[in-house]
Amino acid sequence: MLKVKANRKYNYDIEKKGDEVFINGGKIVADIRQLNPLSFHVINELKSYNVEVVSFSEAEKTAEIKVNNNTYILASKDQFDILLDQLGLSNLNAAQISEVKAPMPGMVLKVFVNEGTEIKKGDNLFVLEAMKMENIIKAGADAVVKTVKIKPGDKVEKGQVLLLF
Repeated sequence: MLKVKANRKYNYDIEKKGDEVFINGGKIVADIRQLNPLSFHVINELKSYNVEVVSFSEAEKTAEIKVNNNTYILASKDQFDILLDQLGLSNLNAAQISEVKAPMPGMVLKVFVNEGTEIKKGDNLFVLEAMKMENIIKAGADAVVKTVKIKPGDKVEKGQVLLLF
């Protein structure tokens, strides 16, 4: 079962049972031919459609398609996304961070980001040496670096703000 939202407005429930596809409970009998990796020709209920995939993100479960030169933005949710919504856990992945503080006293060895750098969760931010060990501090969420308050050689204290997003 997939729930698909088109242009943030229209909702569709899509279910596949064996070789059959149902949209909002109605069985779809369509002739679909793939013209190339991103283009398809579809005939459904005696109507012809040219479909082109403009962009696709498997991770975000989104796509932009053109159907007869009309553009549609699609966002889908599978059964696991629906379950997370029902449990109230769907927004846990959208963590917002505004700063990075020093987790321990130490010395900054290297800084990997500059002001204006777009970072993704897990990207390396800087190296902090503490008790003769090098610790790579990573981003906790996607963000854009607003201010870098450190440079290599700086000594920092635990809890000191080092980066702003």
